[in-house]
Formats: sequence, structure tokens, C-alpha cells
Amino acid sequence: MKKVHLIEHPLIVHKLTMLRDKHTQSKDFREIVREMSLLMAYEVTKDFPLKEIEIETPLATTRQKVMSEKNVVIVPILRAGLGMVDGFLSIMPNAKTGHIGLYRDPKTHLPVEYYKKLPMDVLDREVILVDPMLATGVSIVAALNKLKEAGCKDIKLVVILACTEGLEAIHKVHPDVEIYCAGIDEVLNENKYIVPGLGDAGDRLFGTK
Repeated sequence: MKKVHLIEHPLIVHKLTMLRDKHTQSKDFREIVREMSLLMAYEVTKDFPLKEIEIETPLATTRQKVMSEKNVVIVPILRAGLGMVDGFLSIMPNAKTGHIGLYRDPKTHLPVEYYKKLPMDVLDREVILVDPMLATGVSIVAALNKLKEAGCKDIKLVVILACTEGLEAIHKVHPDVEIYCAGIDEVLNENKYIVPGLGDAGDRLFGTK
């Protein structure tokens, strides 16, 4: 599928297995999500521009490359997306953070928006939208709609675990958005949860079940 980057580094594959394990407690689940987000951030930022500067080593003056200034905003989908923010900010400490609050109606499975707050200069920034799970894609499509309504054009989506149905939904409505994920499962159950999946990421992050 176009614009889908499956990150299969052994460390990420190992940590995804730990997330899937039902015996992984909330404290460890949160830490693994943070670690995976940091590792995935390296892949997401690999096309960031470089510039040459002059420095002095202990032996000589030389021209070497550093990252050019890149304006970024990290936007988690509340609440589970919060678990991924710290990992990204660990390597992009100057990035700003926006928030989009959505929950899935348990009967209709449709997204309900309850909060949105974006930086004033969001139009001038590359947006990295983060959420641990991409199941049906309905909530993430809604979040992408909100970002584009705000004028955002340069958007990347980062999820830990995706489902084929959700990937197809994003590609159909937002084919310009690049998607980064650590795993892809094929099936959703009758309650629209990814199978085998890892359960409800929000509940497991925050210990609410």
C-alpha cells in the first residue's frame, strides 16, 4: 500500500510483542510505548533536512552537517496518543504539542470530538499525528479532517499497531498522508478491536480496566 512504512527493527518487533502480552502491567506498558515511540521517531525523521556548519574539532576546523531547523508539532489523539508524546519529544525537544480529543461511541463506533487545541503557528509546521492504534480508521480520519480544516498540509501519521481495514480507510480519504507503524494485523472483531491486537491501548496505558 502506498505511503505505508512498516518499521520492522528487531527492537521494535520485540517491544510490540511485550505490548501484546496481556500480562504486561500498566507501568511497563507505558514505558514500552514511550520507548517504541522514541525508536519510531528516528524513522519518521530520517528525511529531515541537514545543513553544513563550520566547527572546530580538537585537531582542525571542518565543515560538517547538522539538522536544519524543522518546525514540528506533535498531535496526540486523546487519550491513548498521550502515551507516545514523550518518546517523540525526547529527540525533538523543541517541537510543540497540540491535542485532539476524540472518543469512539460504543454503540455507533463513530468518533465524537470533545477537545481540540493546536499551536497558533500550526500552518507553518510539519504535523506528526500519533495514536497507538489504527483499527477502523474512523477516529483518525476525523482527526486528519480537523487538521486539514485548520489548514495543515504536511502531515505524517504514526501508530504502533494498524489493521488493514484502517490503513485502507486512511488511504481512501487522505492518500497524501504518510503512515508509519510497527505492526499490521488483518482482522477486526465484532466490537471493532484489532485481533490479535493488544487490547484497548488507553485502558492499558492508564490502568482503567
